[in-house]
Amino acid sequence: MEDNIITSIIGGIAKDHRGQIRFVNDFDMTQVKRFYIIKNTDTELIRGWRAHRMEQRWFYVLSGSFAVDLIQIDNWENASPDLPVEKRILKAEKQQVLHVPVGYGTAFQALESESELLVFADYGIENAKNDDYTWSVDYFKNRT
Repeated sequence: MEDNIITSIIGGIAKDHRGQIRFVNDFDMTQVKRFYIIKNTDTELIRGWRAHRMEQRWFYVLSGSFAVDLIQIDNWENASPDLPVEKRILKAEKQQVLHVPVGYGTAFQALESESELLVFADYGIENAKNDDYTWSVDYFKNRT
């Protein structure tokens, strides 16, 4: 994986008379230290902006779908509100993991009720207080 490039790791689904198995076999989890699940209260809520200088994240939709807005932070003390925003749509049926390297900010919005987003991180929770940068949801002007 190239440094500082957002990538998608594609998985698949196997179905037979017993049911199905969703997988992302190319997702190497050796760096993962913890995970958590995000479930927004409704489809109006936008959770963000949050960024990390040290921690990278991987995102996988367990159910439903999410819009994910991404920005590469230019200045950690005074980020430009005009940074370009990249939007990705993640859907449970696509079986993909979105890798967001260090240096990016994210904002999430569930597109369907009861959507759940599984998040993997490569640092333990004890590091969170040292690597947590937040801005109001309307700070970055290019969010659509």
